[in-house]
Amino acid sequence: MTKQEVADRIVEIGIVPVVRASSPKQAAQAAAAVCAGGIPIVEITMTVPGAIEVIAQLATTAGSQVLIGAGTVLDAETAQRCLDAGAQFLVSPGFDPDTVKLANRLGKLIMAGALTPTEVIAAWKAGSDFVKSFPVVRWAVPTTSGLEGAFAASPMVPTGGINLNTAADFIRAGSAALGIGGELVSASALESGNASAITQAAQSYVAIVRDARRATKT
Repeated sequence: MTKQEVADRIVEIGIVPVVRASSPKQAAQAAAAVCAGGIPIVEITMTVPGAIEVIAQLATTAGSQVLIGAGTVLDAETAQRCLDAGAQFLVSPGFDPDTVKLANRLGKLIMAGALTPTEVIAAWKAGSDFVKSFPVVRWAVPTTSGLEGAFAASPMVPTGGINLNTAADFIRAGSAALGIGGELVSASALESGNASAITQAAQSYVAIVRDARRATKT
């Protein structure tokens, strides 16, 4: 997929599941579960044991069905390894200029992390395709304004602490998509092997995003 196609898919679905798992097997199960729930996107964080190998395996077995990203990418060297393994987009919790520069040079999509307006501007000017507002749990839930409103030219993907009760608020505030971790890819569900709970949560988030977007158009 081209970078624009990746961006379009992320905006279309509106949810980026953030996978933190204690084993490669659990990470693969999480990817399958969210896809079954209507979210063909997965962000494998570098905190997963053997994360780059997990990305490579998913790219081989599910790359045509699932948009695979690499998360918690802190430097350009790690970013290159993730892209070589088959990652189609990169996500960082902060703004590292060298990582953004690498992604731009290779024509790959990147979401650099930012929390303050100054950080958002720096990431945007450097060429970050989306800005991951993180950790959004520190904010009051936006209603009619916030970073999304102030930086409409730089699509925002709030991440960290968003749940079923607050997801619609962020969509209505203008977020391009939502990064959702443990509230979607539950650690307890992974540990117990209860993949259906993750699939059901994915279905719920898909419905919330769809309904919130419809409400903003009326």
